[in-house]
Amino acid sequence: MRLQGKVAFITGSTRGLGRAIAERYAEEGATVVINDRSAESVDAVVAELKEKFPNVAGFAMDVTDRKGVEDTFNKIVEQFGTIDILVNNAGITADAQLYKMTEEQWDNVMNVNLKGVFYCSQEALKVMREKQYGKIINISSVVGLYGNFGQVNYAATKFGVIGMTKSMAKEVGRKNINVNAVAPGFIATEMTAKMPEKVLTMMADKAPLGKIGEPVDIANACLYLASDESKFVTGTTLSVDGGVVL
Repeated sequence: MRLQGKVAFITGSTRGLGRAIAERYAEEGATVVINDRSAESVDAVVAELKEKFPNVAGFAMDVTDRKGVEDTFNKIVEQFGTIDILVNNAGITADAQLYKMTEEQWDNVMNVNLKGVFYCSQEALKVMREKQYGKIINISSVVGLYGNFGQVNYAATKFGVIGMTKSMAKEVGRKNINVNAVAPGFIATEMTAKMPEKVLTMMADKAPLGKIGEPVDIANACLYLASDESKFVTGTTLSVDGGVVL
């Protein structure tokens, strides 16, 4: 049990990569706190996971709502005594070529993907700095490493997440807090399941391994970065992409 006794909060964890991370952490003994904007979604996932893992709870929270974020972190500490691991996973896209992109599309992606990381990391660090221990894992993307057509806003945020990760790592390293990022490549999620077969084949062909990844591949990377096995790793971005970015 690599996370036995740890309390982990994963934003945006009712589906996709966030849920896979939550399940993997629970398997390794962590007390896992599920999060989504929808209370209904949170309750449904918590009820389902509790059938296998007793130490699962959840709070509905919008990562762009500063007061809501503060209140949620206070509730977690009140209920579980601490926060050991934060995974900033919540993120959105609003794709359009730059010349057609609206200000609303730009602002919405910036607010969730960057301001959400800012708010949640600030609250987590209040606890982690005091106890002089913590793991913060920020979910970036390969798009944050090489850009992507029609995703200027999304790419900017994922580049920004990497910059935040490096800067945060320098600020809190002396407090025994590790801050790292994971940059997923093409992963089989609900979104990719709706894509045409020829698009999926094209995505797989871009990777030297010749396939797209599974959510558990990202979850395993996040498990390593949350465990004490990575105690001497900080400020890094771990690409989990089948070799797309080489």
